[in-house]
Amino acid sequence: MRAVEQLLAGADADVKQIYAEYQTANPRVKALITRARDAGIDVQSANRARLSQMSGEARHQGIVAEIRRSTLLDEAGLRTLVEEQLAAGENPLLLMLDGVQDPHNLGACMRTADAAGAAAIVVPRHGAAGLGPTVSKVAAGAAEHLPFVPVTNLGKVLAWLGEYGMRRIGTSDGAETSLYAADLSGPLVLVMGREETGLGAGIVRRCDQLVSLPMHGDVSSLNVSVATGICLYEALRQRTGSLANPPSDG
Repeated sequence: MRAVEQLLAGADADVKQIYAEYQTANPRVKALITRARDAGIDVQSANRARLSQMSGEARHQGIVAEIRRSTLLDEAGLRTLVEEQLAAGENPLLLMLDGVQDPHNLGACMRTADAAGAAAIVVPRHGAAGLGPTVSKVAAGAAEHLPFVPVTNLGKVLAWLGEYGMRRIGTSDGAETSLYAADLSGPLVLVMGREETGLGAGIVRRCDQLVSLPMHGDVSSLNVSVATGICLYEALRQRTGSLANPPSDG
């Protein structure tokens, strides 16, 4: 339900249709139905079985939104995005996920990438999680705003991104360089590996540098969405200084 609320609150949301439970008593659902109708969005009634079918793994809580994916890009669209940002003197930040398969992890990565100011998220077209109801729910609105770029060959994309002068930083538990010793301040592609197995060998060869997260406890690694959040916010800290001087308690 929260995801639908954020969609309807967004000025650039492109909601095709709303499906809501018959004769709902939920005041939040009723409010969303009113908001959708006021915005000229068609609202259709549906039973819980139909809503469950449409929402897949995600819990629908009595309401489902059907949207147009205006942020889905192909490789040519990614080139244009990068070229435009570089031409404007900006330092694009891209997040590349090498085969993340859990839609909950993908949604969490998208949410953090959007919050940290990433320009786009790049994923393999095959063998990884794609956009769907669970991803949209976990991403809490980011899936409808952050450009999402499924590509056939991640290595090829990394190669031409390097030709544009973008620094390609991969993560590996075995890397000797700490994340906090790496330069993340310029045009950057942050490359995260899949659950359990990490980055593929071909992707490692395309990276300019590998970094690791310091681990001082008993666990040897972090969930990919947690590690992605740490890396993205270290990049944000270096690029903007916005995290460098937190307010004091006094």
